[in-house]
Formats: sequence, C-alpha cells, structure tokens
Amino acid sequence: MSHATAQLASKIAATIAAEIGAQPAQVRSAVALLDEGATVPFIARYRKEVTGGLDDTQLRNLETRLSYLRELEDRRAAVLSSIEEQGKLTDELRADIEAAESKARLEDLYLPYKTKRRTKAQIAREAGLEPLADGLLADPTQVPEAFAAQFVDADKGVPDAKAALDGARAILMERWGENAALVGDLRQWLGDVGVIRSRVAEGKENEGAKYRDYFDHAEPLSKIPSHRLLALFRARREEIIFVDLDPGNDAEAGHLQAEGRVAHFAGVKPQGRPADKWLLDACRLTWKAKLHLHLMLDLFAQAREKAEAEAIDVFGHNLKDLLLAAPAGPRAVLGLDPGLRTGVKVAVVDATGKLVGTDTIYPHEPRRQWDQSLHTLRALCAKHRVELIAIGNGTASRETDKLAGDLIKLAPELKLTKIVVSEAGASVYSASELAAREFPDLDVSIRGAVSIARRLQDPLAELVKIEPKSIGVGQYQHDVDQFRLARALDAKVEDCVNAVGVDVNMASAALLTRVSGLSTTVAENIVRHRDQHGAFRTRKSLLDVPRLGEKTFEQCAGFLRIAGGDEPLDASSVHPEAYPVVERILKTAGRDIKQLIGDITVLRQLKPEQFTDEKFGVPTVRDIVKELEKPGRDPRPEFKAARFADGVEEIKDLRPGMILEGVVTNVAAFGAFVDIGVHQDGLVHISALADRYIKDPREAVKAGDIVKVRVLEVDVARKRIALSRRLDDSVPAPRSEPRGDVRSEPRGAGQPRRDDRGRGAPARQQLAPANNALAAAFARAKQDS
Repeated sequence: MSHATAQLASKIAATIAAEIGAQPAQVRSAVALLDEGATVPFIARYRKEVTGGLDDTQLRNLETRLSYLRELEDRRAAVLSSIEEQGKLTDELRADIEAAESKARLEDLYLPYKTKRRTKAQIAREAGLEPLADGLLADPTQVPEAFAAQFVDADKGVPDAKAALDGARAILMERWGENAALVGDLRQWLGDVGVIRSRVAEGKENEGAKYRDYFDHAEPLSKIPSHRLLALFRARREEIIFVDLDPGNDAEAGHLQAEGRVAHFAGVKPQGRPADKWLLDACRLTWKAKLHLHLMLDLFAQAREKAEAEAIDVFGHNLKDLLLAAPAGPRAVLGLDPGLRTGVKVAVVDATGKLVGTDTIYPHEPRRQWDQSLHTLRALCAKHRVELIAIGNGTASRETDKLAGDLIKLAPELKLTKIVVSEAGASVYSASELAAREFPDLDVSIRGAVSIARRLQDPLAELVKIEPKSIGVGQYQHDVDQFRLARALDAKVEDCVNAVGVDVNMASAALLTRVSGLSTTVAENIVRHRDQHGAFRTRKSLLDVPRLGEKTFEQCAGFLRIAGGDEPLDASSVHPEAYPVVERILKTAGRDIKQLIGDITVLRQLKPEQFTDEKFGVPTVRDIVKELEKPGRDPRPEFKAARFADGVEEIKDLRPGMILEGVVTNVAAFGAFVDIGVHQDGLVHISALADRYIKDPREAVKAGDIVKVRVLEVDVARKRIALSRRLDDSVPAPRSEPRGDVRSEPRGAGQPRRDDRGRGAPARQQLAPANNALAAAFARAKQDS
C-alpha cells in the first residue's frame, strides 16, 4: 500500500470512527475484514477481538459510510484531475477541494470548471465584455450606458450599449452563481429558514382529493416529518400540487433578504451611484434566475434523501420485527386462504412444513356450503393430526375465522387453535419462480394457502422467499430509492437469518441464500447434495458441497445448525474454528460435551480468562460458555396468538369505548396500525401509544405485538378507526382540519392482491390509506396543546 493510499485509508477510518463512536483502529480492522469478503454477521459474531466488539448496527453504518466516503474520494480525485488538465488548479483551490467533506461541497467547488454548453456569459466573454462587468463592479460611479458604449461592436454580436450591458450582467451572474462560498452560504441559510409551500394545480381538486391537506400548505423544511415530505413529493409527481421553497414565512421579504446576501457578498451597496441600480439588478437576477431554483432542487434532494433514509429505517425495523416474530414451531398446520366466490383454498403442512393435503371449500356466498366445508376440514385435521389453523387476513377473513371457530366447537377432541395470519406477500410468492419450482403441479391459489400455513410455523423461513419490499410493512416504500431500499432490507434479512441460525438439513435454498457467505448457487448446491446423499451429519461434511470452499465455510459454518448429528457442538452457534476452546473447557471441567451442555452450575463457575489464546479472547470465550448453557437457543419470543372479539367482524360493528385485542401490523413515524379483525387496521397515534411522552413509536410497540386498545372514534364512510393504548381514554379524537399523513398504500403494498376472481384487487388494508385525517387530528391536537 502506497503512502498516499495509507493516508487516505486512515482519513476515512478516522471519519467513520467519529460517526459510529469507535476508535480508528477498530474501523481499520473492520474495513480490512470487509475488503477480504467477510460479511457483517460473521464479523459481528465471530471477530469481536479483531474489531474491538463492534456490533452489527455499527458495522452496517460503517459499511454504508465506507461506500460513500470511497465514492467521495474517487470523485475528489476526478475533480482535481479535471481542473488540473484545464490549467486552473491553484494551491488555494486544491486545499478547498481536499478539505471538502461532502459531495455537495465538492460539486460546488467544481461547478465553475465543469464542461458545459456555451452560456450567455461565455459568449459575452468571447465578445470582450468582461472588462465592462469588472469596470462597473469596481467603480459604480460610472454611468453604465456611457461606459458600455465603448464595447459596442456589431461584428462581435454587440450591436448596442444595451446588448453590452446584458452580456456584462450575464458574466457577473454566472460568476456569483457559481461561487462555492456564496452557494454554500446560501444553501445553509435557505435550509435553515426555508418554508416548503404547496398549492393545488388548477382543476386537480377532485382527482387529488386524498392530498387535500396539501392544497394550501406551508411548513419549515427543517422541521417537516419524513412521511409528510414524501407525501408532498408524491403529490407533486402525480401533478396534483405545485411545491416551492420560500426563504421564510414572508416570501417577499425573504427573497429581498436573499438578494441582499448576494449583494453583500459581491460588495454591491445602494449608495445612489450611477451603476448601483444596474449592479443590484444583477444581484437580484442572480438569486432569482440562477441560485433560487438550483438551491431549492439541492435542498429538496437532500431533504428527500434524509426522508427516504428514515422511511427505509422504519421499513427495516418493521421487517425485522416481522421476521423475528414468534414461530409456532414444528406443529401440523391447516392453512386457509379465504375467498368468497372462488372458495377458500386449503393446504395442510406437517410438522416439517411438508405439504400433505389440499382442497378447496365453498362455505360463503354464493354457494354457502357451510356444513360440507366443516366436514371436509374436520377430516383433513383428523387425518394429518393438525394442531393449528392459520387463516389469511384478506377478503372473507372474518367469515372464514368464524368457520374455524365452528370447526373447533364441532371437533373438541382435535384440540385445535386458530390464528389469523398476515398474508402480505403470499400472492407474490404464489406466482414466483421459486414457488413454481417448489410446487410445479400445484395451482397458484393453493400455493398461497401453503405459504400462510408455513409462515405460522416459522415466519422467518417462509418470508425470506418473498422480496422484502413486497411484504408491505413500510412507509411510502414505493417513493424511495429502490436500490437503497433493496440493499437495506436485504441486509436486515441477512442479519435476522444469521441471528436465529439455520437448520441446514431442513432449510430451503431461499433461506440458505441469506446465510453469511452463501450465494444462491452454493445454497442450491447444498440442497441438491442433501437430496442426493441424505442429511448432513457434521458441519465439516459441508466441504463436500460443490463450490463451498474453505473461505465460504469460514463465513457460513457458525450460522448453520445440525441437530442430532455426530458432533453435539454442530447444533450450536459455536464456530468450528473455536472447537479447540471447548476442548480446553471440557478438560478443565472434567466432563464430556454431552454432560457439560446445559449444566449451568458448572458453566457459570468457569472463568473465561483461563481459556483464551492468541486468536480467541474473553468476548469469544464468554459467548461460547453462554451458548453451552443452551445450545442453538432461538432469540425469538414465545408463540402467542391474539383473540379477536366475537361479534366484531366489520367496521360497522365498532363502537367508541370498546376495548379490543389486536395485532400491530405496521409501525410508522407517526404511530402504529393495529389489526382488530374488522378488515381495516386502526391507527394508534404516537400521542396515544403510551402514558408517557415517546419520540419514536417503536419505544412502545413493534410489528407483531399483541396489544389491547380502546376504540376512540369510527368513521364508517371513510373507513377510519382511531384507537388508543391508554385504555381509560374516553375523549374522541378532535375533528380539526388536518395537516396529516397521506397514506395511500394498501396492506401488503407492492404485491398484487387477490379478489374472488383471482385478479389483483385491493383487499383488506394494512397501511390504512384512510387514516390520514385522524392521524393528523391527533397531531394537530398535540401541537396545539
């Protein structure tokens, strides 16, 4: 590594270390591991000594910032090279470029030197008008028209004094408009005082009714919540509203102030001299024609990037909560995918997730084969020893839930339990290539019932088969950068899968692909090898899998589990490379591995310091001892199911004051949506989530939580339900004019929904598109209080 490269690496490491709360040496070690191909889960779990204990969150932030800073350095080098080739790189400019800490600052500095099409200013310079501009700026006592007469030259395209002054003004406007110091100062100022203002486009009032809160809206850009900003930008993209950025609440005064800042920078003062008015006009036009729009777009881009980052973060947290939801475990499940005219699709999976039975029943309108359907389901449950009934929460969910209730009453000897399951993404999986390979001879609609049954057994194992953004627990996920969203969600899935661990003898290729170090090809090779040669007996035998070499084995082995194999440690998260540490522990304890595993009394008496060596320090030994207490422990919570109230099946059945049990389906920046079993999620605004002040709804709830809520208000016509977790709340949500959260994405946004004809149609709403007004009313009430 050259000296310059080493300096650059140290600079990047120091920057990242300050941002993530670590030491530069820790960052350099982590960067080296990442560059060698190590994954974040592997580094966080098995290289604590190397990184000084950086956790997965720090490492993910490090990975993101490393990419940004390396791109910044590449761009910096390109900018320096370009300006140097032009022969315009001064020592001062080089110092400014090398000190630039962001891409925006770097581009400000480069702006005057960018190759661009011929501008009015460039044409004016070629016509010899720069001395005119400089002369008037240096000596405003000159009369502009008289001085300009000296530069009239028809052969150069300057027919009169007015044309000469126009050209001189263009030169000054470009010079000021491309000055990095002025641009940076005005960007900072406008970012601080700017007010984002929206107004409805003429004739769009009816078409854009869902955005009516933004038909005449103004809010400081620095304070607008991410979800509101994304709603504004969506409405603008749909050409419902116009959006502008004014410098302050008083737009006229703000623009005058901006022009004054340009004049101050240029040294222009209104002192009654002949050229003062001409120079002040140049300052005014510089702001109006060059800087305002440029800075507005810049600031909107920055604000959007920040809002998208927050939205992606919200989606990531919700996805993690959903993936790490409590699994029902290895129990036979009857999956019901509800429907009306086309019937309820039925699939039975055994304790291992294997499909063992299918059917279609027609208990609802128009056939109403209720008793026949009960008989069919009873026979299936008895034949396959079903313990759980998983009911999809789409169209006809509550009607099908009632059918399951009748089945439980009809066959008490079967000891069945029914649970309503989110079917978000089930239709995406059903029509996917993966599902086609898994069930080539199975009807697409039945595949959905299989997915519903399996996601009750193990949500993580089933949901990894679906593109993360199609699971539909996000906030404006279609409005954010799709590449950034996919990358962030894939990282979240990877972290969840590796946190839980994977049974290599049971896992699908889709699940194995998410394991640290495993590519799609290697994952498929593992499954193929397993099918051909039987279950793996040891982790070491994974090395027999084609294309699974030593490096891949190092990355994946600790996250793959082999239950009941030849080596007891293979069922734990202890990495094979650390088995010698366990051998030293066994020797000291005087026991074999089967005696030591689970013996908390002996294990807690061990001192980790006794078993360290040059590779494994105290953190790793401590992890090993903890794992031996309960090998392969599942970090997910114990399985529980919400119970919906009998007789409350539609929104019209709700009454203010009811206390109901429900499941948190989605958490947004402004509150949480709760499924209470009426085909329309209710909103618990952030102000009603807890008895104390909370800044983030996730401080109180997460997706998948079972909660009790009180109904505050119901708007049947607009399908809006206001809820509170404060069960003693009795005051209805206020009906003040909202400035709220436009939500137009249905439950499971991103995937086609199935109606009774099997085509895409909106079903039960997860993201509650109609809860805008109530959410906003709460927000307004909170602001006014």
